Amino acid sequence: MSTIRKLLAALLTVLSLALAMPAAAGGEPGKCTGGFVNPITDICWSCLFPISIGALDIWPSNRPDPDNPDLPVCLCGIRPGIAMGFWEPVRLADVSMKPWCFVNLGGTKLDPGFDIGFRSISGPSAIGGASQYYSSWHVHWYAYPLIYWMEIVADFLCLEPGSIDILYISEIDPLWQDSELTAIINPEAVLFANPLALAACAADCAASTARLPLDEMFWCAGCQGSMYPMNGNVSASIGHVQASRLVLSRFAYKLHRELVSWGTMGSAGLCGKYLMPVMRKQQYRFQMTNPNPATSGRYACPPIGASTTLQEPGQVIPAIGEDMGYLVWRKRNCCAL
Repeated sequence: MSTIRKLLAALLTVLSLALAMPAAAGGEPGKCTGGFVNPITDICWSCLFPISIGALDIWPSNRPDPDNPDLPVCLCGIRPGIAMGFWEPVRLADVSMKPWCFVNLGGTKLDPGFDIGFRSISGPSAIGGASQYYSSWHVHWYAYPLIYWMEIVADFLCLEPGSIDILYISEIDPLWQDSELTAIINPEAVLFANPLALAACAADCAASTARLPLDEMFWCAGCQGSMYPMNGNVSASIGHVQASRLVLSRFAYKLHRELVSWGTMGSAGLCGKYLMPVMRKQQYRFQMTNPNPATSGRYACPPIGASTTLQEPGQVIPAIGEDMGYLVWRKRNCCAL
């Protein structure tokens, strides 16, 4: 009996210590996983295409492409040029339920030691009820002008210059973890928080899966759900791929709303970037880089809102690959010399 009492006392001590620990240590949902992105083998190079001059595809592709300016020539001030359209890899993104998990940096956890960002630790549970579909995610946004720093195309003024750098960490953004604070940048969310507006997103789901999302339905993220709120709280989490793509879409929209990201597509983008507080979904493609790079196939770099049915198999490996990494492709129209 004395041995049993000692075991029970030890168990109670362990439980007491666990309950006394802060949320940052007690709620951590597992090991950070990921891998470095190989700029040669992990990139879907066919996602560069189509390349167009005016409305003519000089390098066609079976991937959907938004409308390009009709005329092959353009004028920026007094400088004439050729109206080119192409897709450019410009950003990397980590999407993880584990705070400070840098998926595309080899699955490295760079926790600064402060109790910051841990409020939103949670994943889909099996407790039943509506709460089992809830998940929370963090995003890290990297500058990744791949074509420029690899010097694949030299002296092309249309390319975004720069080097690899970390641009945004959602753990230090209070708006990213609180849906009430997020209303500061998306007050119009109350207009679309109703069954009719959400049901209308079925049309955007079909359009984005068949070809391109409907920019007119800016409150929809296609088959993934609603763009609101613009944070990492997902109330309808079906799977890691679906939820992570929804969060990444919201994050991109959030950057546009905060005037951090600008428009680069269409006639308005020929002479430079322009303000786009309401993001055009057709401007982006998301390619999976972690846990398994999607480097070929029709849905290697699908547009925002496309169905994830054909992308989910093999992309979630328990305890090994539950953190998501993406390469962000951006449509660029440019008046080239």
